[in-house]
Amino acid sequence: MKKLTLQMLAKMAGVGVATVDRVLNERGGVSPDTVRKVLQVAREAGLKRPLPEAYQHPWRIEVFLSSTPSHFFKRLASEFSRIASQLGYQRLTLYRTFVAESQPEILAQRIIESGEQRDGLIIFGHDYPIIHQALAHCWARRVPVITIATDIPQAQRLCHVGINQYQAGRTAGLLMSKTLKRAGDVILVSGRIDYRAHRQRIEGFREAMSQRSPEIKIREALAGQDQRETIRHLLQSTLTFSHDVAGIYNSGVGNGEIQEILQQHQLLGKCTWITHELYSVTEKMLHQDCVAFTLDQNADQHVRLSIELMLRHLESGYQPELYSDGKVPLKIITAENLD
Repeated sequence: MKKLTLQMLAKMAGVGVATVDRVLNERGGVSPDTVRKVLQVAREAGLKRPLPEAYQHPWRIEVFLSSTPSHFFKRLASEFSRIASQLGYQRLTLYRTFVAESQPEILAQRIIESGEQRDGLIIFGHDYPIIHQALAHCWARRVPVITIATDIPQAQRLCHVGINQYQAGRTAGLLMSKTLKRAGDVILVSGRIDYRAHRQRIEGFREAMSQRSPEIKIREALAGQDQRETIRHLLQSTLTFSHDVAGIYNSGVGNGEIQEILQQHQLLGKCTWITHELYSVTEKMLHQDCVAFTLDQNADQHVRLSIELMLRHLESGYQPELYSDGKVPLKIITAENLD
């Protein structure tokens, strides 16, 4: 009889050669049903080697997050650890990798390397061609990828988990239009404008304001680049030549610096200020009536949904809808609904 090969077993089981290799060598990352099917085919075909028990190794999932010290990413990192601990080591082994947002080449290389070792990846990254290529590499190896917080459109991914960033900007614009205390200009402070999430927030804010308060002048966005000193310098320069400010919308970091500059120009509490993310600084500003609204991305829900969808896909083959299954509700926080 002709010697059985992995290719022959894969064809008989209706799976890939890599899957047969994973099962026979107990590398993990294969659904229980597929493990049982491959082992049954191997036994019936008379494969002459010891066969493993139909035991499912823990899924190996790697999470790639930004190394920026922002509160949102600190919350994500902490929550991923917490939920992985709850699920237990027998079901999930979670790896966390932090890469600077300014280093897409390093992120792409790490993604490719992990695609050779992990069962699934959860990735925060930006819309660069090199990231598309890395995700295509994972796709070709049938390693599912979920993007988190900011999407990478047209990339080969299982689904996206996050808030609707454009809708978040429109929500901020609606709130601003309804709560301006007086006539005047509205200043926008943006994070890195080459990042999709910030562009969507600013675009949504502008459109909502132009539709609801067309008489209000929206100043050109100050490109803070997520650099606190840059934000401080740009806002200081702007307010030196303009005191007719009715509102300020910050789409990214730098709330402490903005508070300091507004106070210097005696605008703190006198203009409507809307920002993002609930943490100790913004919570204090809400209590002090400096900030009117904080739009929170709901980090806990990002983590819960991304792990839940990844495990459902790995264990049962579930194919989530690209956006609706991973949609995270935006939280609007005021001084009155703080926990």
